[in-house]
Amino acid sequence: MTLKQLYNSQDFNPFDLNNDAAYQQWRSWKLANVAKSADELKVEIDDPNALSEQEKSEIFKRCQTNNMAIYIIRCAKDADKKIIKQLGEQLGLHRLDSNICADEDSITSLSYRPDGRQKGYIPYSNMRLSWHCDGYYNTLDQQIRGINLYCVQPAAEGGENALLDHELLYIHLRDTNPAYISALMELDAMIIPPNVEAGEEIRGVQAGPVFSVDPQHGTLHCRYSARTRNIIWKDNDITRQAVECITEFLNSDDSPVLHYRLNAGEGIICNNVLHNRTGFSDDEQHKRLLYRARYFDRIVNTELDDLTL
Repeated sequence: MTLKQLYNSQDFNPFDLNNDAAYQQWRSWKLANVAKSADELKVEIDDPNALSEQEKSEIFKRCQTNNMAIYIIRCAKDADKKIIKQLGEQLGLHRLDSNICADEDSITSLSYRPDGRQKGYIPYSNMRLSWHCDGYYNTLDQQIRGINLYCVQPAAEGGENALLDHELLYIHLRDTNPAYISALMELDAMIIPPNVEAGEEIRGVQAGPVFSVDPQHGTLHCRYSARTRNIIWKDNDITRQAVECITEFLNSDDSPVLHYRLNAGEGIICNNVLHNRTGFSDDEQHKRLLYRARYFDRIVNTELDDLTL
């Protein structure tokens, strides 16, 4: 039985600040299903090119409740970027985002790149990455809703991810002060200045909300970066307080943050949850390489109509 069926309401919108009954019902369901460790997100799969119905069901279940799953290929062979594409397609991810540093096939090879165009972009360094959702600088009609991150080779040391379902951040903010949610849903809550390379503007200024609701599916989307540079927050007290509340929550030892370091043949597939990465170091035998696919699609079977008890 789905949540909508249980509550028998066409107006079941837990993200409407004027519908507290729907919010409380969804909140209770959500908190009852929070993963306590990254191990609870794991799904072992045999062939990523042809998932079994059981394997797909297990991935969907974790993405319904926690917006993410960690897949482990039992007998991972030589790394092939087709794995990323074909695995994603089986889960409803089709529309790839081709960002400026992506490979020709729109799937990005993430490794330490001290030279070339990637130089100066933190994801291609070995430095730590602060909390963010991917594509926060994209236009509002091209937001990143799904991510598939596959590990070909981990670093010699470091490179661990912290993961947080953005819906849990929403709950914390709304429970603390619903006005924080109102502020963060403003269309100019968070502004990203233009991206200029060698004097040429390659991306214009992007303004948008932190939280938004998909009008078609009723799902919650998050657009956020903890960077202190190149982020302009709306200049009012309530927005500043909301951002401070986010920072405190993300850095609190009591927050439901999960930690996981991908091994070779493992991946994270998610609805663009909040994440960061520790710094890392390579050696001659262990040069970190991950493949990342970013999608305008959300993983199927994870919409409000699909959330089951």
